[in-house]
Amino acid sequence: MIDGVDTRPVRRWRWPVWVALGVVGVLLFCGVPASLVAVLIARTPDMVGLPGAVASATPARSPVAGDPVEVTAAWLGERIDVLLEQQAQALLRGDEQGFLAVADPASPAAADLKRQFNVLRAMKVAAWEPSRNGPPAQMTNNTSEWRVLVTVGHCFVVPGCRTGPVTIGTRWAGNGPQPRLVAVEPSMSGVEGPRPWEVTDLAVAVGARTVVAVPQSVRSLLPDLLKTAEQAATVADRYAVDGSPPDVYRIFYALKPEWERWYGGGRPVWTGGYAVGIGGGRFDVVLNSDGLHRTAIDDLLRHEMTHAASLPERGHAGTENWWLVEGIAEYAGTGGRPVNEYERLPDVVRLLGVRSGGWNGRLESLEPATSSEDWRVSGSYGVGYLAARYLADRFSEERLLAFFKEVVHDGRAEADASRDVFGVEWSTLHEECVAYLRTAR
Repeated sequence: MIDGVDTRPVRRWRWPVWVALGVVGVLLFCGVPASLVAVLIARTPDMVGLPGAVASATPARSPVAGDPVEVTAAWLGERIDVLLEQQAQALLRGDEQGFLAVADPASPAAADLKRQFNVLRAMKVAAWEPSRNGPPAQMTNNTSEWRVLVTVGHCFVVPGCRTGPVTIGTRWAGNGPQPRLVAVEPSMSGVEGPRPWEVTDLAVAVGARTVVAVPQSVRSLLPDLLKTAEQAATVADRYAVDGSPPDVYRIFYALKPEWERWYGGGRPVWTGGYAVGIGGGRFDVVLNSDGLHRTAIDDLLRHEMTHAASLPERGHAGTENWWLVEGIAEYAGTGGRPVNEYERLPDVVRLLGVRSGGWNGRLESLEPATSSEDWRVSGSYGVGYLAARYLADRFSEERLLAFFKEVVHDGRAEADASRDVFGVEWSTLHEECVAYLRTAR
């Protein structure tokens, strides 16, 4: 899936059936401009629509009884801009009371903001840049309330880091001397959210290369997860084919309720984890706790974090190169184990032996369907790994990554990239890869 283009769910497999790694994923959508994202977040039917905001050189005057709704909206918009900036500065300096000051203390927004403040600070928020998308829109079912879409550019840990956007709905009471925030809506567009830090009370650990977050009820998992994630980062960094590893990897561990909600939920039942594009050239990694064997978490993390390191900023939406995208991640995920210790070999053998409903022998058609059985998914990932392994063993890992860059980053045809990188026609190499699959044991 590609950032800003393809919003299909990321696919992953279930872990109880095999000790396997999570599937690749890159929902992409988050690199789109904030103004477009705002359009894609549905406006509720109980709002009065207003024309787009128009910059004015003079401040809006305070509204009086009988003023058109546009006058009140302009004044509210200016006041909300000031409050959002004050709130952002409070967050960055660690001032909880200042961060909460925009909210009506008796409203649901106060509790939501308090939770978000604690999580964002624990994640070492390094930039928080809110901007209003258009004027406030008056609610028809409560004319004292106004809804405002706010896009927040944000990033974590690294000072001066490049921000990525998230667009959130907010509701404000506008019948006082200044507006007060009364509700914060989770970001709702398919790949946009909700983000874990928006809706879940998270326990967080920060390492040299990773931020790991889990629901508070399983905070005891944090030390081991952080240690494993830091080790996986040293592997994943090697697969940053553009020479720029992520500034920090963000890993979220989901229990069942979180799995079904974070980033829109709705993954195939065999999904064990995914990497999702969030804009700013970044990917969040999400692990599914359901059936996840502790002994396989290191493989899963190497796999998914390699996606975060290796994929281009825009992500990857094409299905014909699925084998290469997943094959590289599986190659990294195995941690250098010999082929005969690869857990998916039985499923590869089964996939190769199926005459109908199996695989047609072409790498470009390897991607499993959402409804595929577990063994079919496992076998597909296994084929991708073995093809990538064959190319690395024959030509070197360096040339495999060069091929990956030309095909996945630069959009070149496999035939052209193979000729330039390997000096061999792709039609010949493809047949060699498939022949190798049939001998791997």
